[in-house]
Amino acid sequence: MIDAPQFDPNCARCARLAAFLKQVKKQHPSYYCAPVAPFGDVKSRLLIVGLAPGMHGANATGRPFTGDHAGILLYQTLYDFGYATQPVSVSREDGLQLRGCRITNAVKCLPPENKPLGGEITQCNDYLGVELRQLPGSSVVIALGTIAHNAVLRASGHKVSEFKFGHGHQHALGSGHWLIDSYHCSRYNTQTRRLTVSMFREIFRLAGERLQSSG
Repeated sequence: MIDAPQFDPNCARCARLAAFLKQVKKQHPSYYCAPVAPFGDVKSRLLIVGLAPGMHGANATGRPFTGDHAGILLYQTLYDFGYATQPVSVSREDGLQLRGCRITNAVKCLPPENKPLGGEITQCNDYLGVELRQLPGSSVVIALGTIAHNAVLRASGHKVSEFKFGHGHQHALGSGHWLIDSYHCSRYNTQTRRLTVSMFREIFRLAGERLQSSG
């Protein structure tokens, strides 16, 4: 992807998503309702890639995984492993900072029913491509769910068929970078125990090992 653009806070490439954001803004005037920027230092060696902003989470607050159920486990885990200064994320003004970690989404805008269309994922992929190319040498990318996994592969120049998604699977992306898969820390996955706290912590243990061995 040559001359791919940096994140655009005013992006309206996807007509369906742009229209949906306007609709939600009318229903919730205090909500952010715009493309949600990545959160964290661009020089971080750990990049976490989610699916898309949640209706009453990042779409409301303007910061990834902030203010919704999915962020409960994520930020507590980041805090426990030393990547976050606070264990709870409720707003962009809560003072929380990330250390050596950056969070983004495969799709930067809220999709209806939290289900982006294939074309919308593709439209947003060059933004993710820029974020991946900004990673320092020997970095680790954690993909939360299959859509994020596939988006990372495409954005890094790999075929989706090249690496199969699986919780705890590790894939060499080239240039010393590694992709580690995790089930998404969504309400459904945590309440059904498809993803447990110990399973999620194991992902960050693996990431830490990768970062330490290549650091």
